Amino acid sequence: MTRALIIGDFHIPTRAREIPKPIVEKIRKEKFDMILCTGDLTSEKVLDFLSKLSKKLYIVMGNMDHIINPDKHIIEIGNLKVGLIHGDVVWPRGNIEQLTKLALSMNVDVLISGHTHSPFIHEIKADGKKILLLNPGSATGVWSGGLTSGNPSFMIVDFSESYIEVRLYELFEGKLKERVKRVQV
Repeated sequence: MTRALIIGDFHIPTRAREIPKPIVEKIRKEKFDMILCTGDLTSEKVLDFLSKLSKKLYIVMGNMDHIINPDKHIIEIGNLKVGLIHGDVVWPRGNIEQLTKLALSMNVDVLISGHTHSPFIHEIKADGKKILLLNPGSATGVWSGGLTSGNPSFMIVDFSESYIEVRLYELFEGKLKERVKRVQV
């Protein structure tokens, strides 16, 4: 089993001062095999925080980043190929059809994207293939450049040989709410 923290769209210090305390506390209690970050850190402070959480850190460059990172990663986790992008190449933001086409062109089983600041979990069937589309939302819940502000959110994902378990955490009124989805591989 591989446990990953999926997180992004911090926008610190330009739109938020810090990651909300309940999120930091939850993340620090967990052990992660890897961190998958959808970008828009906008601060070395966030990079330092993430690098202390796991030895394996995959970050993509967000459209607001000044920290140079790759545009995408393709990571093999067990028998799965996982793609990681920021998501700013998709218009309108978070368009499921475009994300599905992108996942097919990258030949990945799971595509993780950000940029929308709104979390989602979509299981898609396309070209005879099952694809899982994940978006952790924004770790700080900040404004996304056209949409309203949302709730701070992130994901913890367990990848196993037979299933992927996604735990989406959203901060509502100071408390983390968990939503779980298990997808057979």
